[in-house]
Amino acid sequence: MGAVSVVDFGGDGRPIVLLHGLMGRARTWWRVAQWLRRYGHVVGLDARGHGRGPRGGPWTTEQFVADAAEVVRSLGEPAVVIGHSMGGLHAWSLAAAEPELVHAVVVEDMAPDQRGKTVETWRGYFESWPVPFQSLAHVREFFGETGDYFTECVEERADGYHLIASLDDLYEIAAEWGRREYWSSVEAVKCPMLVVEAEHTLMPPGQQAEMARRAQSGRHLVVPGAGHVVHDSQPDIYRGAVEAFLSAVLGR
Repeated sequence: MGAVSVVDFGGDGRPIVLLHGLMGRARTWWRVAQWLRRYGHVVGLDARGHGRGPRGGPWTTEQFVADAAEVVRSLGEPAVVIGHSMGGLHAWSLAAAEPELVHAVVVEDMAPDQRGKTVETWRGYFESWPVPFQSLAHVREFFGETGDYFTECVEERADGYHLIASLDDLYEIAAEWGRREYWSSVEAVKCPMLVVEAEHTLMPPGQQAEMARRAQSGRHLVVPGAGHVVHDSQPDIYRGAVEAFLSAVLGR
């Protein structure tokens, strides 16, 4: 698979491909992967610019989709593709562009039209981080309820812990979402799609429910009390929803 970086979490049967969000990496899915192995062969992809993925662009949705398609083709049969945030966008875009590669999709807290948003609103927050972090305990303390997630996203260097991804690359990736909309790719999804929305979502209101309506076989769930990383903030509800969906689409 060339420069594409994949983590194999194990399991047998139907491929299940996990796509992480901006700033993340495949290993942020470890807890989820443990129960997903009952349903198939689970792998996670480090997106380019993240984790151990390739470091160069282009930083376009089409390139990320091409990388994910390369992984699914290597697995030999259509996959269930599960994505969080940025990974959700790439999951449904893959299903739209390469329908023969995708059996079903789960999208976690991502919307198709964020035009007008700019990375400038995030820049101050990111640049306020006390980098380098002094320890993994420092990372957990700083990020609070998402601390475990972010400990997977940093690496130790001589002076402490730094985000593995480059902020400049992340700004460029996210800037594309403020310039374009993705409704046409939502409408092109032919396979079953579950849209899991956080009650405290950062996405524009109403769009995730509309996604489920516009997809040919879409379902939508709002998870009470959940923040953006639903699978961390409300893991039991997330698991129940995804397992019910997989049981239906896999006939189990």
